[in-house]
Amino acid sequence: MEYKPRLIKKYKEEIVPALQKQFNYTSIMQVPRLTKISVNQGIGSATTDKKQIDSGIDEMTKITGQLAVATKSKKDISNFKLRKGVAVGVRVTLRGNKMYEFLDRLISVAIPRVRDFRGVNDKGFDGRGNYTFGVTEQIIFPEIDIDKVANINGMDVTFVTTARTDKECMALLKEFGLPFRNQIK
Repeated sequence: MEYKPRLIKKYKEEIVPALQKQFNYTSIMQVPRLTKISVNQGIGSATTDKKQIDSGIDEMTKITGQLAVATKSKKDISNFKLRKGVAVGVRVTLRGNKMYEFLDRLISVAIPRVRDFRGVNDKGFDGRGNYTFGVTEQIIFPEIDIDKVANINGMDVTFVTTARTDKECMALLKEFGLPFRNQIK
């Protein structure tokens, strides 16, 4: 029997009927779904220290369970001592089972470890049914050994959905268990 993450089962059995009822969809194909999760980390000190990119790739690979790639600068910026083609960050795009596993670990393990957490900001929607929020430090993930971290970097997590509006996307992410600021009292 093939392994399926628990959020896939939750989506099919709980989230689809709830959203179908909430938005009066006539078909289950109209219900929004998560297509991919993109995780990005900018490493500003990488222009002077090349080992920062290697450690960023290693940490991002541990966090997401998928090999991360370095992002390169697109143009020269003299004020930042930046040349075109120099690695300045790390990114990963997750789909399928790895996406649901990462979402599960993010919601149930990593986000509760944030100090003074009051919920994720509900202002990160783009108007087309996608949502982005920032994580201030990568050490909230249990895969990262705090003693081996050279410097603390934040990261952006983007949820790309098939939702047509921000309201549909927010309802989908709430059903998955993402704790938005306005629902936590």
